[in-house]
Amino acid sequence: MKGSNIMANSEFKIALNKIIESFQLERVYESTDIDSIYISSTDLNRPGLQMVGFFDYFDTSRIQVLGKVECTYLEQFSGENRAAMLDRFFGYDFPAVIITRDIRAFPELLAAAEKYNRTVLRTEMETSAFMSSLISYLNVEIAPRRTRHGVLVEVYGEGILIMGESGVGKSETAIELVKRGHRLVADDAVEIKRVSERTLVGTSPDVIRHFVELRGIGIVDIKEIFGMGAVKNTESIDLIIHLEPWVEGKQYDRLGMVDEYTNIMGINIPSITIPVKLGRNLAVIVEVAAMNNRQKKMGYNAAVELNNRLMREMEKNMAMEENEIV
Repeated sequence: MKGSNIMANSEFKIALNKIIESFQLERVYESTDIDSIYISSTDLNRPGLQMVGFFDYFDTSRIQVLGKVECTYLEQFSGENRAAMLDRFFGYDFPAVIITRDIRAFPELLAAAEKYNRTVLRTEMETSAFMSSLISYLNVEIAPRRTRHGVLVEVYGEGILIMGESGVGKSETAIELVKRGHRLVADDAVEIKRVSERTLVGTSPDVIRHFVELRGIGIVDIKEIFGMGAVKNTESIDLIIHLEPWVEGKQYDRLGMVDEYTNIMGINIPSITIPVKLGRNLAVIVEVAAMNNRQKKMGYNAAVELNNRLMREMEKNMAMEENEIV
């Protein structure tokens, strides 16, 4: 397991059948190729403009969503005119149509779906709520991702990505953190997804989920040894901790006045470097780092507070000296 390289894929997609199962969608009409339909766009389309004949900039990679507005508009036309509008719309090669609010599908819609072999689905959810849920789901499932060598743990609600050379003590630190009541997300290979412009989410590849390799012992199953409460499937990455062997004479940051970041897929994540030395309790250090990072996000920086106190004390002493001179 040790020594995984950084990997990146240029495009990700999800099977339409998985979306159907996840959202419990009703299969109104199944295309013959439904098992081979994959979604690669996180965007959805409400085809109101397409119903009036405007097909410029029509992105056919998107799932099409028909809500109350679109269906009410179609309802006012005669069957012949409605059939012509839907026939033109279904002539484009999009992955599926989803009808919301449990609205009955027009016979002309089903006829066009059968003619062009397009999948038609239905949900009871309201249009806006369904689209919001599906977009959030797609942002996670088909997000850009990389796999990095490291350990991801949840400590006091903070997602901590521990990185460093093989043998530096990442897995041992993770085990100690689990014993102290925190949760393991991934060991060795951390699959990182960019789910938004500001958020990275980490998880473990399915094949090694919940397993940890400890040199001298071998592979252990954290879930089986420590229970379900000791593991978690996904977690946002809030802080990156780089572990490195202690180097005598090297200057390490002792105050934390300067914020450091590690850029992953265009997002800067706060990061710190912790030197590893015999006798240092890394689990405790990681716990303190997690709490300190949480305080910073809430607007309190201990290093800045100490610096402000020192400056106030210096100003006070200078004022006293000036008064004595006078």
